[in-house]
Formats: sequence, C-alpha cells, structure tokens
Amino acid sequence: MKKLLVVMSMIPLFSGCKEVPKQEETTVQVAELQEPKKEVPFVWEGANVYFLLTDRFNNGNPKNDVNFDRTEETGVLRGFEGGDIQGIIQKIEEGYFTDLGVNAIWLTPIVEQIHGATNEGTGNTYGYHGYWTKDWTSMDPNFGTKKDLANLVKVAHGKGIRILLDVVLNHTGPVTDKDPVWPDDWVRTGPTCEFTTYENTTECTLVANLPDILTESDEPVELPDALLAKWKDEGRLSKELDELNLFFERTNYPRAPRYYIIKWLTDYINDYGVDGFRVDTVKHVNENAWGDLYKEACYAFDMWKKKHQDKILDENPFYMVGEVYNYGISGGRDYDFGDRKVDFFGYGFKSLINFELKSDANNTYESIFTKYSNLLNTKLKGKSVLNYLSSHDDGAPFDRERKKPYRAANVLLLTPGASQIYYGDETSRPLIVEGAEGDANLRSFMNWKDLDTVPEIQKIHKHWQKLGQFRRNHPSIGAGKHKILTKAPYVFSRTYMEDEYKDKVVVGLDLPKGKKSLSVKGFFGDGTKLFDTYSETEVMVTNGKVVLENDFDTALLELLEQ
Repeated sequence: MKKLLVVMSMIPLFSGCKEVPKQEETTVQVAELQEPKKEVPFVWEGANVYFLLTDRFNNGNPKNDVNFDRTEETGVLRGFEGGDIQGIIQKIEEGYFTDLGVNAIWLTPIVEQIHGATNEGTGNTYGYHGYWTKDWTSMDPNFGTKKDLANLVKVAHGKGIRILLDVVLNHTGPVTDKDPVWPDDWVRTGPTCEFTTYENTTECTLVANLPDILTESDEPVELPDALLAKWKDEGRLSKELDELNLFFERTNYPRAPRYYIIKWLTDYINDYGVDGFRVDTVKHVNENAWGDLYKEACYAFDMWKKKHQDKILDENPFYMVGEVYNYGISGGRDYDFGDRKVDFFGYGFKSLINFELKSDANNTYESIFTKYSNLLNTKLKGKSVLNYLSSHDDGAPFDRERKKPYRAANVLLLTPGASQIYYGDETSRPLIVEGAEGDANLRSFMNWKDLDTVPEIQKIHKHWQKLGQFRRNHPSIGAGKHKILTKAPYVFSRTYMEDEYKDKVVVGLDLPKGKKSLSVKGFFGDGTKLFDTYSETEVMVTNGKVVLENDFDTALLELLEQ
C-alpha cells in the first residue's frame, strides 16, 4: 500500500494571541516513504518545563565568569558561579533535555544586574540569580551575549524545546555604592510590604533596599540620568531613544514607568522569538500592568512570526505563567489578598505556579490525580497550573533531604497540569549545603559529577527520564482527563482529545515485582497491542487485561504504533 506524504502550505499571516486558521493540507503519493510517526502536538497545559538558574547549571564559557569587578568576597553560594547561556546550549546539543522529556526551558532573568554587592544579613550577595535589574535593555555578560540568546532559541527550537524568559517588572536591583537609586518618580523605597491587604502588598517594597517600580502610575516620567549616561558611554543612546519614540507613537501609552519596562522586556520576543515569560512577583503589581504586558508580548510574538515564518514551531500563542506567591490550585481563578480577590488569569496568564502540590505530594496518588484533574476540567478549564515540588525560593520543599526521589518523580510528572522540574530534581542535587544560609541552600551548582559517577543517582535519573519522555510524548498525562481503573494494583488512564487528535494511555504505579496483571477493561479492547515504555515490552490485551513480567513497579502503556 502506498504511503502518504503530508505537505503543509505556508501561512502568510500569524497572530500571537488569536486563534490561527488551520493550515491547508495537500497530499502527494510517494511509494517508497515510510508512514510518518504520528506527530505529538505541544500543549502548554501539559508542558514539561525545566527550571534552571542560568548561573548555576553549566559553565560553557569560563571567560565570562567575572565582569564589572565583581570580586568582593560573598556569603556561601551568594556570588557568581560561572553558569551561562553557552552552558545551557551545550546541554541541549548533547540531548540532555530531550532525554529527560523536557519541551520547555525556563531560565532565570538574563538582563544586566547591579554591579555592586549588597548584604542582606547573610553576607555579601551579587545578582547571580538575575532578579536585581540594573538595565533591562542589556544582557548581563556573566550570562552571555545577545548572540548567545539568539543561538539558544535557535538550538532549542531545533530540538522542539520552547524558551521561557523570567521577567521582572516589580522592582529594580538594590542600591549599592556602584548602583544609584532610580528617581523617585520611578520607584518607591518604602514602606515594606505587610501582605495583609491589596494595597500593602502592591504599593510597597518586598524587602528593605529593593526599590519598587511605580507600576500603578500613569504619570509620564523622564529616563534616569544614570541610564542615559550609561547608554551614551556604550554608544547606543540614539538607538534606544529612537526605539522608545516609535514604541510610544505606535501604542499611545503615557511614558509611565511600566510602559518603558514593557517595551524593553518585549524586545526579547520581537528580536529573538522567545516563546513565553515566567513573570516574577505577580501579586505585587497592579494586575492591569500584566494585561498591558501580555498585549505587547503578543504583538511582539506576532511580529517575530511574520519575520521568521520558516522558524515557527506551532500555532500556540505567546505563553505567560505567573508567580503569584502562595497561590494554590484549590483557589481556582481567584487569589485572595484579604480585602480583595483578583483573577490573574484574566490578565494574560495562561497559567499560575501552583504552590499546593508540595503539600499534596504526601497524599495518595489517586487523591492527588483526581483532585487536579477535576479542578483543571472545571474551575480552571481553558487555563492551567505549573506544578512544582522544589524551587529556588521555597524554603520548605517536598523531600528536602532527597529521600523520596522516585515518589517525587511520580507525583510531579504524572499529576495533571504542567510540570516544573527544578534543576537537579532528577539527580537529587542537594538542597542543604554546609555553610549556606537561607535560599542559597537551594541554589548549589548542578551536580554533574554525581550523575557521572554515582550508580544510584544514575538509576534515579533513568526513572525521571522514562517518566519525562512518556509525559512529553503524551499530552493526556498533563492535559488529559484522569480515571482510576483499579485500586490494587493501582492502575489509571488518561485521555486527551483536541480536534482530530486523540491520545490514550494507561499507567500503573506501586506494582508488584515479577508477574503482574493490569486491568484495562473498558479502556483498551481485547486484541489491542500496547507497548510498555518503562520495560520496553510489547503486550496484547486479553480478557480486558495485560500481563507483564519484570522487576519494575511502574508501567507506562501506550498504543503500539503499527
């Protein structure tokens, strides 16, 4: 029988925020071609996101390790450690993320950080983490160059991996001897937030010496003299001013602080084609600012697609996920400030980071999976959450001592919603470091040596790889509907349907070693050929069951491709 080659016609116009018309298809009969493997659609609702600190993942270019004379002694893990964008690219090219089933990488902010160090009571600290902006229009040379960023997006897209940039609109970096405070029509330097009302959460500084951008203001402001002088010294003053004039002429926005920063942030979309933003400190900013950011992000994404039609991965619109600190999935679409509730999903966010899974993780698998499937298909239908178990600033992660790496993988990668692997979750990177204080414990350098030399770490890593790849290959895991098939042994199904695409899988957990029988009655019919990707075994459904014989306690069953 002759096979079909599907040739997709080009679309002349794209829209970053609106539904794009489906591509027309023509068919050409080609006798010698093999049947192509069914293409798996990428859906943000079920994405497998890898979150890394750019400075702590992999050092691809030791020549950029020291800049701006950042040589003061720091507290443990509070200075730059050498990680950079070139290091991330190396690992993409090596296939590290592909083997882990990752289809999106979230990296910490890469804009230019304050040049000086500041002491928050834990020793001198530099802006290695990326959240202490000095200049939104420049990349910090410790992280890399704009050429590196362009290459990162290109290489990642070549592997089917999206790039999420972490962005900060809420505040500048701390004031130091080398970093003057921004003008008082740009920032407030007090009071510090109390977190009991909407006002004392949004119109305040997160901590002392972290100037808060007046994001609620519509009053026009002039650019800070220090920034103008910096641009002049760097030979780009005219270019930056001309671009700002064009932006404000096009949008008719007032020249208020938030609009300058929105322009600067969305340039990274327009110029490099990044696929989404992870937005920092969302609840500390008036929600209208996020609607403005999303509008301009969509415009920039649309412009990039028009200029790079041959580089477009899919029809997904620009993606924004927000960090509303302490938001939990049980809250549905609302976040409660105490005196006011806000639906941040209504202001451009497709998803919010879910702070609830780390406590849910101690419950039974079934109670977790059912809860999340129900909420995502009712209160949050059309939206999603980004689940995590450990992160860069959560001092109470699940399994801080790394004693439950297999359960952590099962919970994180099989719970409905998008998943956020924090770098080193898959290699049991220590979250407790001798001599470190506070969140520095969570930010050690990636433990590549352990992965290369410790058999148990390699075994754990393999488990994460198997689950991660299964998740990436099956949107039903994160974006589908969950249903229990049997309680003992624990077997469940997931189903995802969108237009003509349908995905069905069955998963078994905590299975007995040796011979085991898994019921799939009512889900896969007798005679159906399945493949267990965990043990790499072909099976057939007989009398509503499949039989496996191996020493694994996990089964990941998919339809066997004919």
